[in-house]
Amino acid sequence: MTKPKRNHPDELIVGLVSISDRASQGVYEDKGLPSLQAWLGEALTTPFRAETRLIQDDAATISATLVELVDTHGCDLVLTTGGTGPARRDVTPEATLAVATKPMPGFGEQMRQISLNFVPTAILSRQVAVIRETDDHAALIINLPGQPKSIRETLEGLKDENGKAKVPGIFAAVPYCIDLIGGPYIETRAEVVAAFRPKSAIRPPKD
Repeated sequence: MTKPKRNHPDELIVGLVSISDRASQGVYEDKGLPSLQAWLGEALTTPFRAETRLIQDDAATISATLVELVDTHGCDLVLTTGGTGPARRDVTPEATLAVATKPMPGFGEQMRQISLNFVPTAILSRQVAVIRETDDHAALIINLPGQPKSIRETLEGLKDENGKAKVPGIFAAVPYCIDLIGGPYIETRAEVVAAFRPKSAIRPPKD
């Protein structure tokens, strides 16, 4: 693919995918996409542009959507929600792994660790994260939980009564990961989630 056109050099192109048979058929209102867009608006200080998709829980459809978002639209980050449980129709992890170049198992491990602070059934969640690479582009793809509350908890982590992070949320590692795969430099609002980078990777503030 040709390099994506950005409105700003640091613009993040993010794919947001809500995976639900009933929501995609109009049986009920999808809450995943609005939750993801609202959270990114709160968390990011750098500009972003979202490509959104509401699709059925079907492995071929999920894989094709992920490929389209990365290979055609040049997304640097793709966040999915839904389809990660043990039910027969839950195939998001398999469809994600099918388009992967590299697995990133630490994201799934941390999401389950965070959720276990709230419910013992967190061990039933099968979220994965992967890198998908083309000849001249790469993207981080992360499967998130299906519920808006759980999405926020896993992205932000756990905080004490003073708002200080007790358990890091997974998004703290996302900006540096995107640095490493050649994407834009992403900055966040520390009060929502503080992006972590080694000192050598922190961009000096502009005058």
